[in-house]
Amino acid sequence: AFIPVSAILSDKHGRTAGLLLGSIGIVIYGFFLGGMLGSGSPAIVVLALSLGMALMGMCFGPLGGLASSLFPAEIRYTGSSLAFNLGGILGASLAPYAATWLATNYGLQYVGYYLSLMSVVSVVALLMVKRRYGA
Repeated sequence: AFIPVSAILSDKHGRTAGLLLGSIGIVIYGFFLGGMLGSGSPAIVVLALSLGMALMGMCFGPLGGLASSLFPAEIRYTGSSLAFNLGGILGASLAPYAATWLATNYGLQYVGYYLSLMSVVSVVALLMVKRRYGA
């Protein structure tokens, strides 16, 4: 439900702003994730997962528009497709392995810290994009 909502909001307020809002939300969310998942309460776990999916949706809505706007028209489709797919393969595909290792060796709270750290990287990258392209 948050993908179309965030896409509409990003059309009104800017793609980078929408992604920044979602990414900053994930930075904060990561600090509470371990405690929520380890609470033992099914309601809190469902709330944690629902909130996480909502924040992820906040990021997915404006992502396609922002990614395609970073490339010249002649290579826009190829550039954004490669960026999105390679990002998924090289970045997102490793996240479950990292999360499993962190949870096993250090506990669930470190999965949240990892999520926060990766979102900080996203925030920095988005600020660089905003500065360079005005997107």
